[in-house]
Amino acid sequence: MAADSDFGFRLEEFDGLPAYLIHSWTRQPRLVHAILTRHGGVSRPPYATLNLGQAVGDDRAAVEANHARVYQALGIDRAQVVKCHLVHGNAVHLVTARDGGQWLGKADGMITGQPGIFLSMRFADCTPILLNDSRRRAVGVVHAGWRGTLQNVAGAVVRAMIEALGCRAGDITAIIGPSVGPCCYQVGSDVIAAVEATLVGSETLLLRRNDGRAHFDLWKANQRQLLAAGVGQVLNMELCTVCHTHQFFSHRGEGGRTGRFGVVIGYW
Repeated sequence: MAADSDFGFRLEEFDGLPAYLIHSWTRQPRLVHAILTRHGGVSRPPYATLNLGQAVGDDRAAVEANHARVYQALGIDRAQVVKCHLVHGNAVHLVTARDGGQWLGKADGMITGQPGIFLSMRFADCTPILLNDSRRRAVGVVHAGWRGTLQNVAGAVVRAMIEALGCRAGDITAIIGPSVGPCCYQVGSDVIAAVEATLVGSETLLLRRNDGRAHFDLWKANQRQLLAAGVGQVLNMELCTVCHTHQFFSHRGEGGRTGRFGVVIGYW
């Protein structure tokens, strides 16, 4: 979808901190959302500068300062933000008011319908997916690497929003954020075999090159799963983190030693 469409996106700055916003979501009362970049923080190379990852080798004080900058820029408090430990699965946490300020257990999806609670995850090639139901004022966030995609973590989060929060699938809009694109995601025989054994239409998700290599299209795979779950609209930002290491952290593009950029979403 074109970046200048109503359901497109734009880059803005909040107190010197750049973040991508979705056009139509900015008009929804009390919704806070941001897809952050690698800029606007205090971390030194190779984590320069807005690294939000606590377990990548960066100075802990710098990471804490980066988190504080994000929350201040978005006008929210640390005690309102909820994070979880990402494990490349399809478990989903239902986040409530008592979870504010906490690190929850292992999961790759979080949902909430609680005002004043904001969900946050960190990325450096895996696929961020943000979900929003403006009718119920409910949101979700997904971390979808290849393992989570094969387990349909995106579909699991949609189902959780329907079952736990009373959402209708058609009211949900979803954003597929910056991640490794099919242009750069070369995979080996183990991933190829897993995709072929798991995903319908795998021949259109594994892009074969003339030299025999295969690239996996995480974007298309997750988009299909979201639409199959009944999501009303899906926007693929089509921003490859490997191609845009000047703007985003990329584990693959930077040799495995880099930071993590963040996403945040929630309603007041």
